[in-house]
Amino acid sequence: MKNPESYIGKKVEVLIDRPLGSSHPTHKFTYKVNYGYVSNTISSDGEELDVYFLGTDKPLNRAEGVCIAVVHRINDEDDKLVVVPEGKNFPDEEIEELIEFQEKWFKHKIIR
Repeated sequence: MKNPESYIGKKVEVLIDRPLGSSHPTHKFTYKVNYGYVSNTISSDGEELDVYFLGTDKPLNRAEGVCIAVVHRINDEDDKLVVVPEGKNFPDEEIEELIEFQEKWFKHKIIR
């Protein structure tokens, strides 16, 4: 298992299993951004490392970008990477707004 923070600044390929506009299968909220994972990784919850892919307004199946931050959940073991198209960046406040649809239920901090 690789430390999620080690991905910051690195280019990754994201497989998107919950595209922008889709609905969570259990909790029924709508994904406001593309959400997926980095294949062949293991996070602390035993699953692949999850990713918020920001910077596009279209639903995607896969994407490539640069990890600009990690959403570290304090009361959960499921940290998330924040990945954007190369050359884009988002301030912490905007990241918080974009991921609020899911992170509002978790105490977390953004690590750069």
